[in-house]
Amino acid sequence: MAQLDTLDLVVLIALLLGTAAYFTKGTYWGIPKDPYAASFANANGAKAGRTRNILEKMDESGKNAVVFYGSQTGTAEDYASRLAKEGSSRFGLKTMVADLEDYDYENLDAFPDDKLAIFVLATYGEGEPTDNAVDFFEFITGDDVSFNGGSAAEDRPLANLKYIAFGLGNNTYEHYQALVRKVDAALTKLGAQRISAAGEGDDGAGTMEEDFLAWKEPMWTELAAKMHLEEREAVYEPTFGVAERDDLSADTNDVYVGEPNKNHLEGKSKGPYNSHNPYIAPIAESREVFTVKGRNCLHLEIDVSASNLTYQTGDHIAVWPTNAGREVDRFLNILGLSDRRHMVISVKGLDSTARVPFPTPTTYDAAIRYHMEICGPVSRQFVAALAAFAPDEASKNEMARLGEDKDYFREKVSNQYLNIAQVLERVSEAKWANVPFSIMIESIQKLQPRYYSISSSSLVQKSKISITAVVEEIRVPGSKPNIVKGVTTNYLLALKQKQHGDADPDPHGLTYAITGPRNKYDGCHVPVHVRHSNFKLPSDPSKPIIMVGPGSGVAPFRGFIQERAAQAKAGEKVGKTILFYGCRKPSEDFLYRDEWEVYKQALGESFELFTAFSRETDQKVYVQHRLSEQAALVDELLQKKANFYVCGDASNMAREVSIVLGQIISSRRGLSAEKGEELVKSMRSSNQYQEDVWS
Repeated sequence: MAQLDTLDLVVLIALLLGTAAYFTKGTYWGIPKDPYAASFANANGAKAGRTRNILEKMDESGKNAVVFYGSQTGTAEDYASRLAKEGSSRFGLKTMVADLEDYDYENLDAFPDDKLAIFVLATYGEGEPTDNAVDFFEFITGDDVSFNGGSAAEDRPLANLKYIAFGLGNNTYEHYQALVRKVDAALTKLGAQRISAAGEGDDGAGTMEEDFLAWKEPMWTELAAKMHLEEREAVYEPTFGVAERDDLSADTNDVYVGEPNKNHLEGKSKGPYNSHNPYIAPIAESREVFTVKGRNCLHLEIDVSASNLTYQTGDHIAVWPTNAGREVDRFLNILGLSDRRHMVISVKGLDSTARVPFPTPTTYDAAIRYHMEICGPVSRQFVAALAAFAPDEASKNEMARLGEDKDYFREKVSNQYLNIAQVLERVSEAKWANVPFSIMIESIQKLQPRYYSISSSSLVQKSKISITAVVEEIRVPGSKPNIVKGVTTNYLLALKQKQHGDADPDPHGLTYAITGPRNKYDGCHVPVHVRHSNFKLPSDPSKPIIMVGPGSGVAPFRGFIQERAAQAKAGEKVGKTILFYGCRKPSEDFLYRDEWEVYKQALGESFELFTAFSRETDQKVYVQHRLSEQAALVDELLQKKANFYVCGDASNMAREVSIVLGQIISSRRGLSAEKGEELVKSMRSSNQYQEDVWS
């Protein structure tokens, strides 16, 4: 056999490499990407570092604007992302989005005057910062705030910091927009330059989105003028590249099909369990607590004995939901992805600061089912952005009109409670196959855990957490479909149905993948974590308490009374314990009716229950009416420094209760109405008046 000379060998190797390359195209290289990924193909390639120095991060990634967010439910994070994208596409700003808890703030005094900081801050609960904004808030508003010394002006250390702020809040709360207002004041006091008036979005009035849109347009105008920016025609520039992976399948071990992180993927779930890492908890018990057809209220006992999770009476439990199968199918179908639902995709940030919102590689189905809030409210701005990808000219025009005309949008979308897939279906029955999946990832919020007041006492049952949840629905007259179902409560209903022997639970035709990714939730498990709350019993059990909790608002008070009953049985002195509870009819939705009698036996005369049944008589009676009727008792206990608690609907019930309490104080003590209101506010400030409410 003739020997190969050097040239022959080189040619042979080249032929072999060329052949291998040809047959591996699309598998190991040349993988098809999102059609808009090419525009960022040569984006800044700096590796995403783990520095907590925001100035270093901005320098290494070539950014001149950062949008910080403090978010609890994901809305503030969504607005931050939208501002960053719009600043980039319309004004050429080099933007990044930053979670406040990822960075330190001692060097903000060295912030260059040619850079911009935007703060998008949600106020949580009773004027509290969101979990990820606590450290920043305490630092920037502290009396002894100090910086690293980058600024020579000690009285105005942030003189170089140019900033913009937008707040998210709910006007039904006492401390509306407290976070953004306090941060804005603190930054100004420290010498920072506010570019435009702080904006405020009101979830309580249902105008959050329109408030945001109305604020940002004049804000951009002022910013452009002050920082000498030129507006350009905005075009869609993806933040993420989406690549379909023919070399992987949904059965491949390292493909995420709904697992929240790598430990869960590898079957090695371990604590600490928190908002980034849920515990897959067994449901020890589930039952229906309504006695009327057509309405559901669930009581579940979640077993956390093997998790090291702890809670205190009054805390919240977070349930990580999955989207209903019906809505996942709708979403996939309208985008023309039904046949590729189990196609593996890799999602990559096309910028070093972009954070992919879910583990990857994954599948279209898993991303949509477990990670994207596809049933959430639709923004007008998002609809306008999708017009460019409409399947025909008529659809494009309709989407543009919806995006531009807020009254038309309210009539056709907001008032109908449509999700984004339903909007696309109504505009055109044709498939919206031109919509890049990247814009859906960027524009749809991450599917968030839902928080429920724990309805058990940690003193009585340390290893089991009780949930009390009404299965939600919104009936929309004249709309088709005319019933909008709550995502998480129907998921819990499906789990309850399975636990009670239904082999194929299908609440309201929604269907849920209740066994979870790779059947890891089989046997009735649910992903959860615990969030600690300031809604607490007094440390001294002899102190009197007054509780107002209609409907499922009674949940934390079941825990409170359960605890006080146990303390009384143990021989402790327990103070007067008053509960005002309301529902429609005692024969239908009187929650824990039999239990109150048991607690009464333990607590004796120290426990009193006042009930209000709104559908029992022609004249509707609510808890605030019963509160008013018991004015003498209520004022007597308040003068003994009783703690006053309210749980439930913020927009109506909680507001009415607060008004009535002010009236009770003023009338019983011979004070003016204004003085009564002032004393209620004083009770709030001193934590004597506590609320656990929702809109």
